[in-house]
This record gives sequence, C-alpha cells and structure tokens, in this order.
Amino acid sequence: MRSFTYERATDAQAALAAVSRDGAKFISGGTNLLDLMKLDIETPSHLVDISRLPLRSIEELPDSGLRIGSQAANSDVAADERVRARYPVLSEALVAGASGQLRNKASTGGNLLQRTRCPYFYDTAAGCNKREPGSGCSAIGGFNRMHAILGAGDSCIATQPSDMAVALTVLEAEIELLDADEAVRRVAIADFYRLPGDTPHIETELRPGEMITGVVLPPPPPGRQRYRKVRDRASYEFALVSVATVVSVERGTLHGARVAFGGVAHKPWRSVEAEAALTGRPATTSTYRAAAEEAMRDAVGQGHNDFKIDLAKRTLCRTLAQVAGAS
Repeated sequence: MRSFTYERATDAQAALAAVSRDGAKFISGGTNLLDLMKLDIETPSHLVDISRLPLRSIEELPDSGLRIGSQAANSDVAADERVRARYPVLSEALVAGASGQLRNKASTGGNLLQRTRCPYFYDTAAGCNKREPGSGCSAIGGFNRMHAILGAGDSCIATQPSDMAVALTVLEAEIELLDADEAVRRVAIADFYRLPGDTPHIETELRPGEMITGVVLPPPPPGRQRYRKVRDRASYEFALVSVATVVSVERGTLHGARVAFGGVAHKPWRSVEAEAALTGRPATTSTYRAAAEEAMRDAVGQGHNDFKIDLAKRTLCRTLAQVAGAS
C-alpha cells in the first residue's frame, strides 16, 4: 500500500474542505476502498474520515417516508423496524449483501459508491477502461461469467455490485448530496448511476467536491415487496442475477408493478418493459413469462454469461409468483 496522510473530519463542511485537496478521498467503513488501495487500484494521497459525522440516524419524514443518513451502517438499516415494516425489499437486499461483519461496518453512502467486482478491474496487468481509460476491456473476449447482459458497450461490460441500490431503485429513492458551498441537491437513484458509454470510469452523477449525506425514501408503495438474489453460494457472494419487485394485486389482477434487476448491467436496471407487460394483466404464470421475455428482449450475452439471460427470466417469474401468486 502506498503511503498516505489521514484526518478525521469534525463536521460536513470540514470534510468537504479537506477533500478538495489534490489526491484526497473520503473514507467511511473502508470495506471496498481499503482493498482497492492494497491492490494499487485506488491511490489516494490523503484520506478524510467521515465515519463519525452525525449522519447515522434514520428519520421519519412528514409524508411517512424515511431519510437514512449516509453513515448509517447497513446492519442498522436492515434491522430498523420501520424499514422492515414499510420497505422489506430494502431490508432483504441488505441482509443478502456480504457478511454480517461487513454489514456492521459498511455505510449507506459507501455501499452506493462501491466499485465493480470485475476481476479485470482488480488486475492491474489487464486492460480495463474503468481503471485506466483507453486501455481496453479485457472482459470482452475474456472470462465474463459475472458480466453485464444489458446496457453494456464496447468500452465496458462490468456490473454494479450493490444489492441495496437495486432495492432503492424499485423504491424510487433519492440520493441527497452536499457540496462545499452548502448547496444540497437530490438525484433520483434511477439517474444517479451512469451507463458506460465512452466514459466507463465516470460511474455516477456525483460531482467533484460533493458528499452523499443521505438517502430519501418516499412513502412506501402499495403492494407486496420482495428481493431475490441468485448467487454461487449462500453467503458473502455477489449476485449473478437479482430481482427487486413491488407488486399490487386486486382480485387476481396486477394493478401496479415495479421491477429492477441487479447483476445484469452497469447500474441497477429498472425494467419498464416488464412493468408494462404486468400492469393490468392477470396474476398468472403466463403473464410473468411474457414480462420476463420483455425484460430481457435487448439482453446480449458475451459467451460465458449467456446463461444469465434465461436465469434472469426464471428469477423474475419465481419472484413474481411468490410475491403476487400465480394460477
């Protein structure tokens, strides 16, 4: 690991001032950043510790929504009674992520900003446009079993690894951001992550000098919620495919549906095609299969990950059958 300097921020404005210096980065739980520093992928010269800022609370909002502070631990959010009762899809997604020890340490903001787990990103001897723009994408034509089947391009086929982000997408959450001028803005999570295009190294809409201060959850949507994660082992593993759903059923008819996939794209993938195929249709297996076909209509495999297309379809069908019923 390269040498670096360290300071512990006392408040948000001090943190933003400190991170403005060249080579500075925020650190909170450090569950991803420290690994990347050890591998010489991230090379900050100065770390600004924001883990003790007063941003750990989970607050009630007047509209019955919740505001989750960016420093709230993943385990605390997952265990919160209000989250479990109103947003079970979020609690399920958090419990499905990593190990208990990591959930105790990982912060909400850090979870949203974790980098891809593509093995070529972690291998400094391999070409990776995300790590070194212009060096190529070794995953294309390489071992790409874990890689994207939607929204990818010639520059990058990596996936975004956050389980929490998939649940937040289906809940239509907003990310609260603060800059050095004390200006606060909110960005819908659907707009927060970027597809690779020609700049896969620019992953989010976070501007230089900004800090995530919280996540705002709107009032809970009507219907039942579920998060399902398919992975190679039951613990401490990233998703091959995951599905977050919110479904409202009345008298056997789907009156509302939200669908988001994880493990299939550079960002949490909200499937408006699947939602359109579900809304107003009977809650039946044939409806779910039609929605799954629509969801994966534009999916493209890269060889080793071709199986993900059918896996995503089956995962969606099974999740819908469980949350909405089937006949």
